[in-house]
Amino acid sequence: MDGWRILHVLSLVWLGAGLGSTYPLILRAWATKDLKYQMYCLVEAADNHSRVLLPGAMATGVTGFFWAVSTDYNFVKDAWLGTLAGSYVFFYLVCLPLLGFGLRRARLAALIAQKKGEETPELRAILDDRVPIVFGTVLVLSVPFLSWLAIFKPF
Repeated sequence: MDGWRILHVLSLVWLGAGLGSTYPLILRAWATKDLKYQMYCLVEAADNHSRVLLPGAMATGVTGFFWAVSTDYNFVKDAWLGTLAGSYVFFYLVCLPLLGFGLRRARLAALIAQKKGEETPELRAILDDRVPIVFGTVLVLSVPFLSWLAIFKPF
C-alpha cells in the first residue's frame, strides 16, 4: 500500500512539473508580439506537453487507480472516489488532448509564419482563438479541485 502511495506522489510531482513547464510558455506566447519568441514558446510548450505533461498525467491516473484498489476503496460506495475518477477522466482524457491539439496547431502556424517572416492570418486566427489558454487554465485549476476531493473526501 505504501509503495503505491509513494509512486502516486511521485507521479503527481511529474504532473505538476508538466503543467509548470507547459502553461507558462502558453501564457508567454499569447502575451508577446515578437514572432520568433511566440514560435519558441509554442514549440517548447508543445514539446513539454508531449514529453512531460502527458506521461505525468498517465502515470498519475494509473498509480492513483492502483493505490485506490490496493487500499480496498470502492468506486461506487465511496462517492468522492467516483467523483474523483470521473473528474480525472474529464480533465485528463478530454481537456489534455484538446490542449495538445491546440498546441500542435499553434506550433505549426507559428513555424509557417516564421518561415514567411511575417504574421500570417492563420497564426492570428489561432492566437485569437485561445484554445491552449482555455484548456491549460482548466487543467491548472483541476489540480486544486482534485486535491480537495482526495484530501477531504467530502461525500
